[in-house]
Amino acid sequence: MPPCEQEFPKRPPTDWHGPLSHGMLPGMRSPIPDYLREVLDACAQNTSGAVADYIPELATVDPNLLGISLCTVDGAVYGSGDTDVLFTIQSISKPFVYALALADRGLDAVLDKVDVEPTGEAFNELSLEKGSARPLNPMINAGALTVHTLVGEPGATPVERRARILDGLSAFAGRRLDCDEATYRSEAATAFRNYAIANMLRSHDTIVEDPEAVVEDYTWQCSILVTTRDLALMAATLANGGVNPVTEEEVVDATVVRQVLSVMATCGMYDSAGDWISTVGFPAKSAVSGGIIGSLPGQVGIAAFSPRLDGHGTSAQGVEVCRRLSRDMGLHMMDAPQPARATIRRAHTVRDSEGVEATVYALHGSIQFAGAERLLRDLTEADLVTHQIVLDLGRVHSVNDVARRMLLEAIHRLQLDGHEVTVVDPDDVLPPSPAI
Repeated sequence: MPPCEQEFPKRPPTDWHGPLSHGMLPGMRSPIPDYLREVLDACAQNTSGAVADYIPELATVDPNLLGISLCTVDGAVYGSGDTDVLFTIQSISKPFVYALALADRGLDAVLDKVDVEPTGEAFNELSLEKGSARPLNPMINAGALTVHTLVGEPGATPVERRARILDGLSAFAGRRLDCDEATYRSEAATAFRNYAIANMLRSHDTIVEDPEAVVEDYTWQCSILVTTRDLALMAATLANGGVNPVTEEEVVDATVVRQVLSVMATCGMYDSAGDWISTVGFPAKSAVSGGIIGSLPGQVGIAAFSPRLDGHGTSAQGVEVCRRLSRDMGLHMMDAPQPARATIRRAHTVRDSEGVEATVYALHGSIQFAGAERLLRDLTEADLVTHQIVLDLGRVHSVNDVARRMLLEAIHRLQLDGHEVTVVDPDDVLPPSPAI
């Protein structure tokens, strides 16, 4: 089957509600959609800003549209307002195409062409890094134009590159996306600034293809149609380590996601990135069509849409929505819980039918360095009078690489001290090891 005809696995999303069978009582109605409606009603009072009239097709958009969608990393989707309205993805395509280029070419090859430094300048600034002639990051237009040429295998044709981008963005969204030809033609006819940027890139051999063709293909990329629900799923795929939480397809691997979210956090909001990360506090990307996404690793993907733009070219109401969600829902990434205090759910001694005692450490949650360190500290400070030690991982969701190494080393050292260690690991969160 050709790439453009790829079918995506489907399962009913968690926000889908079928008819109730006879005799069944409805479950509790979630308060989250009601809360989202309250947020939209409050933010709708902000009528500042204006639509992007420098792009003729975007100038005709209804400025009063407003919608928001959330998608959790286990596939629950919530929305309120104009969540099914189609609009063009524009610059929100940048982090996802960057992810595809990283997956196709590798980090070193992409870094050789595009740096990752914040600029403090507008998205369409004509500037390159001194000495290397690299664009400063992939989120500004100079970087995005360069990244577009790095998608696919080396030597990929423009047709193959477009197919790869459409397939990739569709996989992030969990459904087949399409391009708005009217917006594409409208933007391509007026993309004078991007043509200037592309010619600058070509003059330094940062790109080696025809500048006008690159701008046309990049403009096509920006004209792909999405809804806030699509964008919430795309953002949630990043939050979920590259796995779409609804289709369960791995779109890109976790190392790619880490790079993309890092660049989004520092560069995604252009010359307002510092204010954004300090006040809202999660990686984000905006677009002149009025879309805005946020991705909080391990938790949720967020998407808002309102066409009125502020002075930075970002949705004025969308920014207000994200500020409200961050404040109300505790989504600032610097407000993360302290896993070190929550890793050990319980430590107790049990006795079997023959009177043999064992010390049981019942762990839970997602264990990273701090949580594993807390367990190691407890083991070193405890008076382990029992020969049998049990590590119960039955309620552990995940263990990252450093925590795995620390736990395995703890098991090894306990065994060297003469203890018999049993690991209860029904979900195989630890790798196979002769020590277990």
